[in-house]
Amino acid sequence: MNLVEPIIAFQGALEQIRRDLHAHPELCYEEVRTADVVAARLTEWGIPIVRGLGLTGVVGIIRNGSSTRAIGLRADMDALPMQEINSFEHASRHPGKMHACGHDGHTAMLLGAAHHLAKHRNFDGTVYLIFQPAEEGGGGARRMMQDGLFEQFPMDAVYGMHNWPGMPMGTFGVVAGPMMASSNEFRVVVKGKGCHAAQPHRGVDPVMVAVQIAQAWQTIMSREKSPLDTAVLSITQIHAGSATNVIPDEAVLIGTVRTFTTPVLDLIEQRMGEMARHCAAGFNATVDFQFKRNYPPLVNHARETAFAVEAMTAVVGLDKVDAHTEPTMGAEDFAFMLQEKPGCYVFIGNGEGDHRAGGHGLGPCQLHNASYDFNDNLLPIGASYWVRLAEMQLAPAKG
Repeated sequence: MNLVEPIIAFQGALEQIRRDLHAHPELCYEEVRTADVVAARLTEWGIPIVRGLGLTGVVGIIRNGSSTRAIGLRADMDALPMQEINSFEHASRHPGKMHACGHDGHTAMLLGAAHHLAKHRNFDGTVYLIFQPAEEGGGGARRMMQDGLFEQFPMDAVYGMHNWPGMPMGTFGVVAGPMMASSNEFRVVVKGKGCHAAQPHRGVDPVMVAVQIAQAWQTIMSREKSPLDTAVLSITQIHAGSATNVIPDEAVLIGTVRTFTTPVLDLIEQRMGEMARHCAAGFNATVDFQFKRNYPPLVNHARETAFAVEAMTAVVGLDKVDAHTEPTMGAEDFAFMLQEKPGCYVFIGNGEGDHRAGGHGLGPCQLHNASYDFNDNLLPIGASYWVRLAEMQLAPAKG
């Protein structure tokens, strides 16, 4: 690897920061202590900051030279509402809250890059350090944008990064175009007519209607969208009834839809609603159909992806960079930023969990798992990537 030497020397300090954040997780829009830690470090290193965008967000500003070019580097800060089962020293001290997705590591990596960029300033332009709240379902990226992120800090491109368990430590993955799916949820209430289970002819059974709707929806996936368009429609909850001898008044279907493109999502939402209403009508029932679009598809821009690949290659070598990594049906609110600005989102390998110290849980080291822990060996790798990306994209003009 070709890591940035001063960052290697700074790894111990970054590890302390990361583990402190892990021990004090905060949920979306509650990241007050985390933001205080970030702000204090940036201020200590002479980096001007602006606070309050997205309620608890922090933006650091590092300028050098005379160029008007600017890029944004983004890290998320929030934790998950989960009970950690690890018992090592830096395990969560807040019951029901856990850094089970590695945002503590993302924050620490960007702080490592900030420390180096502020000290050496081997670039011409402006680097905006975006420490974002509320990625885990809170739409913090959109909230920061609504609060004027791109107006107050005009930038030519924006970049994000996420650790990825299962990918070997010391590797990167990215793909131009769709890389993560949209995240959407639905809730359908089938309204029938309750009656005695021994006299079903006297009522309208919403359970049977819900079963028909559930089966009909799968034909959208197999018969209405193109087989070449990736999508998932998963019914994850069905609720109905309270007794064995009662046909209930209502049945509820809840679940998620994931797609890589908005036109496919438009088709699925439209046909789900039409099928639900018409199926219900065929059985003399009605439905209340609700469909909520949470995060859009995350689509990497080709030019910025090429920049990212170049920077990753400079850090770990070409053989450790997969520029055609498999997209995932998981979702990320960095997608909102990529709708407004060119940019790229990359995966950095977190390994298989061998890095975990004694006291880790028995579960795998997977995202959103109660046994997860960020791999501190990534800290100088991720920070070096951020530095190389900034230095290469904002390289001083020759001549």
